[in-house]
Amino acid sequence: MAAREGDRPTAAPRPWVGYVGLVARLAVGGVLLVAGLLKITDLTGSVQSVMAYELFPYPVARLIGSMLPVVEIAVGLLLVVGLLTRGAAAVGGLLMLLFVAGIVSAWSRGLAIDCGCFGTGGPVDPEDTAYLPDILRDLGLLALSAWLVVRPRTPLALDSLLKGR
Repeated sequence: MAAREGDRPTAAPRPWVGYVGLVARLAVGGVLLVAGLLKITDLTGSVQSVMAYELFPYPVARLIGSMLPVVEIAVGLLLVVGLLTRGAAAVGGLLMLLFVAGIVSAWSRGLAIDCGCFGTGGPVDPEDTAYLPDILRDLGLLALSAWLVVRPRTPLALDSLLKGR
């Protein structure tokens, strides 16, 4: 059937889009899962990492340091299995945004700390800080999270299985 004048052409299917989403889902989910598992085995170290940023009083830092690994593991698992992908990606992206803000804050105030992203952080020698690579990594993960918020359908996801797609 010929297209009528004024009809807009339909976009050709792009199967690669789903696979970009799959890679994004596994990357963000995997990073959060590993980070959370490394922290949950040393909650004291996790709290000390939060304290090193000098942003919160001890009770708040203790709450954040104790709860962050649980949130990272939960969001990471949801992304890896592809369940509630859009919401999990939104939470993951928000975490990345908060992590970038914390690292920028520490850097701008001249603190010499390890980010504590994958376990125990805290004070380090000034030449051992890695603020820029940490920020770039988290911005990349934020971009992948944003992709998943916009395009949550990915291959090998429980979301698709449960919705019958």
